Amino acid sequence: MFTAKAAVRQSLLDARRSLPPGKGLLDSALATGEVQRARRIALYVSRGREPQTGSLIDWLLARDRDVLLPILYADNDLGWGLAPGAADLVPGRLGLSEPRVDLGSDAIATVDLVICPALAVDRTGVRLGRGGGSYDRALGRVAPGVPVWAAVYDTEILDHLPSDPHDQPVHAALTPTGLVRLT
Repeated sequence: MFTAKAAVRQSLLDARRSLPPGKGLLDSALATGEVQRARRIALYVSRGREPQTGSLIDWLLARDRDVLLPILYADNDLGWGLAPGAADLVPGRLGLSEPRVDLGSDAIATVDLVICPALAVDRTGVRLGRGGGSYDRALGRVAPGVPVWAAVYDTEILDHLPSDPHDQPVHAALTPTGLVRLT
């Protein structure tokens, strides 16, 4: 399965590189009841051509919501820290921007909603990430019943993706144009 995933991953990365700079997720997210109700959300700081999360993070912080951002550990697991202002993030591994204070890997179990990065999802909830397994481990710690969404572009919602037994499913795809619920 690794070969199939690697080939799909490379194709998706190539296609994403041809896109214009990433569009934001704020309007789509605010159109959902889950974001309006959530008091604590796990998110990530987008980079490059990823759908942009900056304005959504700012909106949540301005409304006194807790935003947990990932901290990438040396073993590729994820810890979580509370989002400060964007200027207060520090450089992390692999060029990521991270909070200064680590609340630990189990902090994700305290959120009301997870919005995670992905290269693509399929209509059954299979999420394809960058291949390190970081989010699969983290999503395994999310409390039962908490919605998990993957942030992608509309063209990255596919009929089928290769998967492995350790892959954690997502419930929806959040795109710049809306939320697509997955089965």
